[in-house]
Amino acid sequence: MPAITADTLTLARLTPPAASDTERPIRSITTGPRGYEGEGFPVVRAFAGVPAADLDPFVHMDQMGEVEYQPGEPKGTDWHPHRGFETVTYMIDGRFAHQDSHGGGGLITDGATQWMTAGSGILHIETPPAELVESGGLFHGIQLWVNLPSKDKFATPKYQAIEGNHVKLLSSDDGGALVRVIAGDLDGHRGPGATHTPITMAHSTIEPGARLSPPWNRDFNALVYVLSGRGSVGPLAHPIHEGQLAVFGKATGSPSRPSRRRSRVGLRWRCSSLAAGRSANRCSPTARS
Repeated sequence: MPAITADTLTLARLTPPAASDTERPIRSITTGPRGYEGEGFPVVRAFAGVPAADLDPFVHMDQMGEVEYQPGEPKGTDWHPHRGFETVTYMIDGRFAHQDSHGGGGLITDGATQWMTAGSGILHIETPPAELVESGGLFHGIQLWVNLPSKDKFATPKYQAIEGNHVKLLSSDDGGALVRVIAGDLDGHRGPGATHTPITMAHSTIEPGARLSPPWNRDFNALVYVLSGRGSVGPLAHPIHEGQLAVFGKATGSPSRPSRRRSRVGLRWRCSSLAAGRSANRCSPTARS
């Protein structure tokens, strides 16, 4: 991934766990099957086999790549429809071009995010830019689908372009992890993505021996997907590695206690994607592609 630059050399740190905080247990760890999308680019189906209730409000996630293309190899998709949810395409390395039927689009480059609200319905196409097809290169990212609340299912489609230098950068309390908050709130720090459904989406890089213990809202589901490397999750240090998804259980403890509940997330990971969202009994299940 491209080097991170910041205006200052000091990043805000996540607050360390307090005595009243509770580590959320691990509900499940699953391995995403590998497949192909569109014209044939490789993906890992991160949410395969996970009950919808554990994912809510998220619908689907693909890890795209990681692949080093040779000249002539890069592939994309044909025109295809979406309705009733949002697609979030985050490019970790490489470039992907996007165009939609409402005039939105652009080039998603290293570290940038395209946030497309399909709402009442939209057609779009995702393709590698001509220079990537000609020269080849690294291609790695994720696409996450976020369900829309019932009241927003027929919202007017729109598009957000979030550049990599606009995400909120944080450090873990021990200084061993870099966290990029793309959307939502993490320990009082907000990412730039505007969402209809209350969620938090972040990308972390954790050094060997470090620990990341971000505070999740106890009303949110909590998921961690390992993009590369290996480590452990949860209070029992369950082993986890690249291509696996950890679903955390509900926060424990009395409702009268502070609402912040810690999920201890990993020790030796190289790279992971974290997502949390309010269980969407406020959302209808309709999300069509």
